[in-house]
Amino acid sequence: MFNECKYVISAVSKKQFPNENNLNEFVFVGRSNVGKSSFINALTNRKMLAKTSSKPGKTRAINFFLIDQKMYLVDLPGYGYASHSQSTRESFGDYIEEYLTDNSNLKAVFLLVDTKVGPTKDDVLMYEYLKYLNLNIVVVGTKSDKVGSTQLLKQAKNISNILNLPLNNVILTSSEKKNGFDKIIAIISSFE
Repeated sequence: MFNECKYVISAVSKKQFPNENNLNEFVFVGRSNVGKSSFINALTNRKMLAKTSSKPGKTRAINFFLIDQKMYLVDLPGYGYASHSQSTRESFGDYIEEYLTDNSNLKAVFLLVDTKVGPTKDDVLMYEYLKYLNLNIVVVGTKSDKVGSTQLLKQAKNISNILNLPLNNVILTSSEKKNGFDKIIAIISSFE
C-alpha cells in the first residue's frame, strides 16, 4: 500500500511536467464520468487526493501525484464530454498526446471503462490509440458494484469482446467496496 501521497501539479504542457528524477509513472485515462478521481482516491486510500465532482469533465489538466517519493500516478482529463468547446477538446488532445508519446517514464496506462456501460466508441478509439503507441495497457472496469453479481461476468465478457482482448486481462474494480485494487497495486509494484 502507499504511505505518502501528495498532489504536485496540474500541467498543460511538457515543460510543466514535474518528473526531473525520472521516476516511474502510471497514468489513468478514461471518459468523463468513468470515476477516475474516485479510483485514484480508493487506490491510494485517500478520500480527497484527487478532486471528485458531480459534474463530468472537471479535470482539464494533467494531474500529477507523487507517491512515496518513488513514483507518480498521473490523471489525464476525461474524454468524450460534449459540453467542452471543440477548441478546448483539441487543446486537451494536444497535451495528452504530448504526455503519452516519447515518455520513457511511463510504465503502464490504466484504461478505465465503466463496467455497466461497457466500452464506448471513445473508449475503443483510445484503446486503439494506446495500442498504436505500443504502451503497456491495463483495462480496468470501474463501478463494478453498480452491476448485479449475476451480470458481472457478462459485463466483463462484453468489455473483453468489444476491445478484443482476453477476459482475464480485464480487472473489475469498485472504488466503493475497494474490490480489485490488490491487482492494480500488484501491477504497479511489478515495475519497481
